[in-house]
Amino acid sequence: MTFKHIKEVLSLRKVGIAGCGGLGSNCAAALARVGIGTLVIADYDVVSQSNLNRQFFFSDQIGMKKVQAMADNLSRINSIVKVVTHDVKLSPENILMLFNGCDLVVEALDGADQKKMLIETILTSLPSLPLVIGLGMAGWGRNNSIHSRKADNLYICGDEESEVGPGLPPLAPRVGIVANMQANMVLEILLG
Repeated sequence: MTFKHIKEVLSLRKVGIAGCGGLGSNCAAALARVGIGTLVIADYDVVSQSNLNRQFFFSDQIGMKKVQAMADNLSRINSIVKVVTHDVKLSPENILMLFNGCDLVVEALDGADQKKMLIETILTSLPSLPLVIGLGMAGWGRNNSIHSRKADNLYICGDEESEVGPGLPPLAPRVGIVANMQANMVLEILLG
């Protein structure tokens, strides 16, 4: 399959991204670079200085809503990609509406409770919708611990162990690896 053919196929696809932090912003950038047709991004946060160590934002965007900054950045990567933004905190009540019509959803949320809520909502209400999640990317090193696996329509990327904490912060290398692994899994699902 040539890159031209890949872009033709992907240009017709719509991917939801739940969260616009380290995973979501980097995954969205990778998908824009390969020519995904539409990205639906939901997040309610603003860019802060502490985000710049691992998220696809710039210092002059501090204080901006993440969804707006991400839309600006993605248009600079690929102006053809349609970016639909939702400045909202996800809940079981709005997930189905926000990601309606998406071919799949990428989970890129920070808190374990938010991750669980999104996974449960999609697996219960849209069990045939593929969901690509990030689980375990804190710290540094341990390259060989990062993997992906499939469990029905749930695709898990990460080491499935390392939780963020005071001695194990989220850093750009491992977060970026998992975000790009998620983007690669999206391509695997959409391209077959």
